[in-house]
Amino acid sequence: MRLLVLGGTEFVGRSVVEAALGRGWEVTVLHRGRHAPPSGARALHGDRTAPDGLAALTGAEDTWDAVVDTWSAAPHAVRDAARLLRRRAGRYVYVSSCSVYAWAPPAGYAEDAPLVGGASPDAGQRDYARDKRGAELAVLDAFGADRSVLVRAGLILGPYENVGRLPWWLNRLARGGPVLAPGPRDLPLQYVDVRDLADWVLGALERE
Repeated sequence: MRLLVLGGTEFVGRSVVEAALGRGWEVTVLHRGRHAPPSGARALHGDRTAPDGLAALTGAEDTWDAVVDTWSAAPHAVRDAARLLRRRAGRYVYVSSCSVYAWAPPAGYAEDAPLVGGASPDAGQRDYARDKRGAELAVLDAFGADRSVLVRAGLILGPYENVGRLPWWLNRLARGGPVLAPGPRDLPLQYVDVRDLADWVLGALERE
């Protein structure tokens, strides 16, 4: 399996790369160059916030069985990548969020629960939920429903986290003393280990 990961050096992207390499897949990573990708991955450099950020892909003639994209800001970056790659990749996996469901989703809600409106790909960064939904729509527009995989994850935790969730709490607990825990005790939260998420994504591609 030939896999392109947009990002791939931190948190979710890196976990996907490591899991794919562990399966013996051929992995290419497009990243900004701030962190080295996992050993064994081919590296291309590009900043998706820059006008020419996808130049490394434009000049290449590679094709891939699938693309994995974890972008979380303005959806134009996803739109541009999906349009560029729609004839060079079999499937486009976008790691979205359960935040795209309209608030407050009922307990036990399913994929067909009401969604927020998607931000326009031509607009700048808005709020997280609308940006994620806008990126989903951009993927569907470029690849179609049959070639798109939209992964609506809950709160992602685990190795390489750069968001400040679990590491913050672990460091605070390690300091000792009383710790204030915000929110009602009965508030349900859905966590997913990033390694489980990566395995699920690759498993979904293998089953197609």
